[in-house]
Amino acid sequence: MSIPSFGVGTFRLTGQAAVDSVRNALDLDYRAVDTAQIYGNEADVGQAIEASGVKRDALFVTTKIWTANYAADKLVPSLRESLDKLRTDYVDLTLIHWPAPDNGVSLPEFMAALAEAKARGLTRQIGVSNFNIALTQQAIDVVGQGEIATNQIELSPYLQNRKLTAFLKEQGVAVTSYMTLAYGKVLKDPVLARIAARHNATVAQVTLAWALQLGYAVIPSSTKRENLASNLLARDLKLDADDMAAIAALERNGREVSPDGLAPAWD
Repeated sequence: MSIPSFGVGTFRLTGQAAVDSVRNALDLDYRAVDTAQIYGNEADVGQAIEASGVKRDALFVTTKIWTANYAADKLVPSLRESLDKLRTDYVDLTLIHWPAPDNGVSLPEFMAALAEAKARGLTRQIGVSNFNIALTQQAIDVVGQGEIATNQIELSPYLQNRKLTAFLKEQGVAVTSYMTLAYGKVLKDPVLARIAARHNATVAQVTLAWALQLGYAVIPSSTKRENLASNLLARDLKLDADDMAAIAALERNGREVSPDGLAPAWD
């Protein structure tokens, strides 16, 4: 995988909450941080990274371009602004946040602009987020095979996206799972609770371990240091075939996020 398998997310965190979450995560040995222009917290993330004392080349920083900045004359300048906020000369990964089919900028235009950002050294890798199969293929067609590092998609035991993830695997595109805990809904699941009890683990650890064992990267977030520390332990949890089969049976197309005008026609 060309991207770290475990990172900290910052969605819905701003101000001191974002600073504290990232600072705690880095102190606990997280080395990947995920943010986005629309989160309004890039400056907070940058502050936390700078204060952490962790060397820049030891970190993997991801941001996402917002729809207002997709045009060819806006994408690179907007990424430069993001770099200023993040207090860095480059990010490790830059994603197109949503396909936004109705925003007036074509996919070839914004993917070419994203490739240009990479060519200028502003980002080490490029990718997409919330793209379906057809749009991912179009993105690959624009920038070339092997250029799309990841598709960051909503994935949880309740939304397993098997058709899309199979396609991404075929194409050599890493899967990054967001909302892996389904806004906390899976934490009350009795099947997951039984698996967790057998392993002397938390339901969150089981869920994250499930995603990791499927080969996905995860980016859980928390404002609580103890939860950040607990989540990391998922890396050492090994689920057996029966566990994985039981979780596979939880699929219910339980999508939590699908904003009008931004989302594609889901596979």
